Amino acid sequence: MNIPHIPVLLEEVKKVFSTVSEGVIIDCTLGYGGHSEVLLEQNPTIKLIGCDQDEEALAFSKKRLERFGERVIFHHGNFSSVIAQYAHLPIRGILADIGVSSLQLDKKERGFAFDSEVLDMRMNPHNTLSAYEVVNHYSQEQLEFIFREYGEIHAYQKMAQLICEARLKAPITSAKELSRIAQKVPGKKSIHPSTLLFQAIRIEVNNELGVLTQLLESISKAEFTQCIVGIISFHSLEDRIVKQTFKLWSQNCICPPHVMRCMCGNNHALGKIISKKPIEATSSELKKNPRSRSARLRVFEIRGKDGR
Repeated sequence: MNIPHIPVLLEEVKKVFSTVSEGVIIDCTLGYGGHSEVLLEQNPTIKLIGCDQDEEALAFSKKRLERFGERVIFHHGNFSSVIAQYAHLPIRGILADIGVSSLQLDKKERGFAFDSEVLDMRMNPHNTLSAYEVVNHYSQEQLEFIFREYGEIHAYQKMAQLICEARLKAPITSAKELSRIAQKVPGKKSIHPSTLLFQAIRIEVNNELGVLTQLLESISKAEFTQCIVGIISFHSLEDRIVKQTFKLWSQNCICPPHVMRCMCGNNHALGKIISKKPIEATSSELKKNPRSRSARLRVFEIRGKDGR
């Protein structure tokens, strides 16, 4: 079977979940099944739930992982709701590799690539909102907002203005055309001019920050007694959400700052942060897989009252 994708931080993920000897691990972003395959091999007594909203990814991974038989359950859907659906099972590990998969990036018909002839960017092709609608129908003010908040583009107003001027002449129908517009706007010389623009639009189309927040909220509500949570993010906005959430989960006291004495019981911590700093790719991995350069893995260990 031809495997067209190298999963990021593979050795680091194996190490994080190496102590899980029973129960279930949920791979919230199954993709091509690279992480799931090594976890099933390394942890022969666990079962795994592989979740993905992309039917093409699921079909590929079903073939790749079929040798593991009933140890694998495949779930088609967004990872924001997968925890609640399986919370009744003995979940001992949760992995989420946030962001666009190589499957989506490499297929130009999906509209994620800078030189694509289409303008789509939907992780789930059945969703109604695509990059075409955002680029051609959002107001200039709406575009400015997402470019500033999701792309952290310094010249966000100029970017929005150029797009609005271009679409007055004719609809912008391809990522290639959008990329040409982006190159007219001054920005960081260290990255491609389209990188932050495409990031902003992709986040809006797929509600990426929203579903990440929902995933983290669903984990905190699940009342696990023992579970390792590993989240891989690829840009500062996602990493900030994970970092701040893990910090909140590790706090025993949740009293307001102005309270002189703790009144909450000082026993609200879900567990402890395992990775004080994000885990990044080694130099050897960067040589083999340049896409791992922006990957950041943060790890939290949930130890509920029954698991302390």
